Amino acid sequence: MSSKTVRYKDLPAMTPEIISIITVFACEFNRPTWKKIQTLLIGAILCRGPRRVTSILRVMNLGQERNFSKYHRVLNHASWNGIALSKILLGLLIKLIPESWPILVAVDETLERRKGKMIKAKGVYRDAVRSSQSHLVTSYGLKWECMTLIVSLPWCRRSWALPFLTVLSPSKKSNEAAGRRHKTSIDWTRQMVILISRWLNKAAWILVGDGAYACMALAQTCIDRNVTLLSRLRLDAQLFEFPVHLPKKLGRKPVKGKRIELRKLLEDPKQTWVSLNVNWYGGIQKTIECLSFTCLWYHAGEPPVTLRIVLVKTPDGKNSAETFFSTDITLEPVQIINWFILRWNIEVTFAETRMHLGVETQRQWSDKAIHRTTPLLMALYSLLTLIALEMNKKKALVVAETTSWYDKKGELTFTDIILAVRRSLWSIRFSKSENGEDSLKIINQNTKYILDQLALAA
Repeated sequence: MSSKTVRYKDLPAMTPEIISIITVFACEFNRPTWKKIQTLLIGAILCRGPRRVTSILRVMNLGQERNFSKYHRVLNHASWNGIALSKILLGLLIKLIPESWPILVAVDETLERRKGKMIKAKGVYRDAVRSSQSHLVTSYGLKWECMTLIVSLPWCRRSWALPFLTVLSPSKKSNEAAGRRHKTSIDWTRQMVILISRWLNKAAWILVGDGAYACMALAQTCIDRNVTLLSRLRLDAQLFEFPVHLPKKLGRKPVKGKRIELRKLLEDPKQTWVSLNVNWYGGIQKTIECLSFTCLWYHAGEPPVTLRIVLVKTPDGKNSAETFFSTDITLEPVQIINWFILRWNIEVTFAETRMHLGVETQRQWSDKAIHRTTPLLMALYSLLTLIALEMNKKKALVVAETTSWYDKKGELTFTDIILAVRRSLWSIRFSKSENGEDSLKIINQNTKYILDQLALAA
């Protein structure tokens, strides 16, 4: 057996599954940057706790690297296009959707809590995680608009929301200071819709967002691009019946009819409510009463938008009723509700990226690095899922750990996914020697490295 040790400062050891997934991104980088990207990627997977470049270098056994700044330059200086990487990632994720299924994209904004004078794009926003209906909490941070593809995976009953496009939405104050036109969350979402439609060659797809995306401008953009918008309206939304055109009447033809007041419909005994079985929050089947109809959504100065409205009674909820809508009036009410409920999975994705991938722990101050780091960590969530799917083809993945107090019932969580990928990386790192023998001689240097990694705080 050779006494030589593996030189970890060379290209990082990777499994065939990882290589098959990440190779398609190599075309967007030059050779030196691509080599460093692979080191940062593997280190970000193996790293626990904060995802800082220095933490990644430690876990990759590069703590003695004198020219460590070259890894920082990958984020704050190197020339590569994150939008092009997003397009490639979407192409990989689209393959997970069966031909008979629609392309369902969930959009939402998330707050990355950041402070500091060097963070130019930061603002003060409502902290949705810490706030409640009766208590408002605001935090300094960066607001991100995130597009995720809703997919069904073999190891879980619930669908997963896999991020592929994340864009920074700077605060109004920062835009004014920089002399730029301020763009709202809706403005950024409209641009993302146009971009994704171009990537999909104008194929039909569905955009699902919460009530913050119930905007006529966004709805019109979606209609123009063959996109169906599903969202939720307030009970006081300006809905109208279709206009009645009287023959031979002089003057301008009306663009809307009589006002529809949703609160009055709830109290109207003449309305016929229909019972439906839908997939409700938490993966449970629920029987609801709903009222569905088509109408016009109208604001002064804007062309009216035709909607399919689904009014649902929610006596046990925080509101007396919920109003869902679709810009595709041919959709059935049960389908509208089921697809909208799938939007909830994006909240799970945000929570898991914070918990397992270190979102909010990075400390870059450069504008370019800030624009790149969080989208890369969001994309890492999707990359790990793709890698796990490749591993699952060879051997079915199993729950990594079972406890008496937490029965996963055989379903894998993202914790199991990242543990499986990490285990495969650690196993190839210490399973073979440099000359190809089956075992690796553990000498003092390797022993110290293993103990250091095991002793690191999570």
